[in-house]
Formats: sequence, structure tokens, C-alpha cells
Amino acid sequence: MNRMIGIIGGSGLYQIDGLEGASWVKVKTPWGKPSDEVLVGRLDGVAMAFLPRHGRGHVLSPTGVNHRANIDALKRLGCTDLVAVSAVGSLREDFVPGDFVLVDQYIDRTFAREGSFFGNGCVAHVGFAHPTCAPLSARVGVAASAAGARLHEAGTYIAMEGPQFSTLAESRLYRQWGADLIGMTGLPEAKLAREAELCYASLAMVTDFDCWHPEHGAVDVAQVVAIMGRNAGLAREIIARLPALLGPEKPPCPQGCDRALDHAIMTAPHLRDPDLLAKLDAVAGRVL
Repeated sequence: MNRMIGIIGGSGLYQIDGLEGASWVKVKTPWGKPSDEVLVGRLDGVAMAFLPRHGRGHVLSPTGVNHRANIDALKRLGCTDLVAVSAVGSLREDFVPGDFVLVDQYIDRTFAREGSFFGNGCVAHVGFAHPTCAPLSARVGVAASAAGARLHEAGTYIAMEGPQFSTLAESRLYRQWGADLIGMTGLPEAKLAREAELCYASLAMVTDFDCWHPEHGAVDVAQVVAIMGRNAGLAREIIARLPALLGPEKPPCPQGCDRALDHAIMTAPHLRDPDLLAKLDAVAGRVL
């Protein structure tokens, strides 16, 4: 299978450089409008697609991001691997602003978002014990280290609804739960990528200490933007190294991300809603 790397750019990352034959493409999905047009091109012989999660100019709030449309659009374009970049707060003393973290676990505290492509008329349950793709994450880690990033190879990300930052009580509670990072966009994005049978890796950029740290003030936007500005160039360098590391061909995923729907659909074939099936053509067409 030909590989296509999809990049979802979070706060501070609104473009990638150096794509050959680059053009912005409008993608229609049955789930509504994606966050923006998708920048497609090739880098080192590998097809790539870039979607700014909040739209160019950061026009969408965390709750306003249409994650279903975003994942569908990238899958519809032919993406096989997704690397999501996002700004996060740190809940650990040793994860300091400027660090990068490969997320490997999530805790979901969102409540106002559509979290699945499936539902009444076609019910499915995918495995999510290991929510990111370990082989893909490892390659992202190699790229990050080669680019000179200070990298942590694992971290638990708690996804909050936002758009407000945490209260002090919440920040302290999340630390007690064992969360390492806090952000507003990691979920349901990762869940939807699994339903769409895409390998998904999350590269988190630490911008602040949330509000728990006694020696640092509560997080504010100016602080976040300043750190993001310093990290954005490094994030682009990491992304630029991925095509050479991953190559133009996509072998079967050792973790089984590309077969997540093999035994997931519960609804009997003769009872499946044809309207919902039509909407699932891109994300679940392999099994439907």
C-alpha cells in the first residue's frame, strides 16, 4: 500500500514547509466541514497532507473543532498514518515548557463533542487500550531526537473540554490521577482515528505548568503563545524528517491499527441503517 502521512497541526502550527507540488484542497465529508482546506503535496517521495486543527488563523475553539469531519477528510484523501501535534500543559515537575512528549495514554474529560462515527443503526466498539500507534510513535520519537528536541517517550494526556484553563483544584486532582499532560483537543481525535483504522501518533509540545506549580503563575495565553512560537520551528523540522524514516510504502501495522474494525461492528447486516452506512464509506468502507 502507498503511504500518505497526515499531519494535524495544533496551536502554533498552521503550515508545513517544503512540500513539492503543494496545493490547498477542499474536501467534502458527510460529517460537515473540516477545520480548513487540506494542504497536500509530497516530501522525499512520500505523499503528505496537512490540516490545521483550529483552521488557519486559529478560528475554531477546542469544542468547535469538527473532529469527525477532519478524520474523514484525511482518510478520504488516502492518509494511512496521522501525526497530531498539540500544545499541552504539564502536570509533572520534570515535563518543562519547551519539552516534547509522545502521548501513549488518554483520560477523557470532554463532554460536548461527537466521539464516534458509529451509533444507532450501526453500532461498533473498537479496542482502545493502547490509543496511539507504538510503531509510528517510535519513528516520530526518532525524528524528534534527531531534530534536537528534549523528548519524553511516554505520557498520559487528560483531555478537558475548555475553553477555560483548569481550576487549581482540578489541576491538583488530575495530578493525583496520574495524568502527565493536559490539553483540549486530543480526544475524540484519537478515538476517531482508531475507528477509521489509521495509525495515530500524538506529539505534544509543553507550553506551561497548568496552574498546580507553586513556583509558577497560572497559565495565560501570552505564555502559551511565546513557547509555541519557539517550538513551532522545531515541530516543523520533526515533521520534515518523517517521510525519510517512514518510506513511501505502508506495510501492515504490527499493532493492528489498520484492522481495528475487523470484529468491531455489532449490528446485524440486515438491520444496518443505509443512511449511516453511506456516511461511513470512507472510514469503514473496508468492512462495510
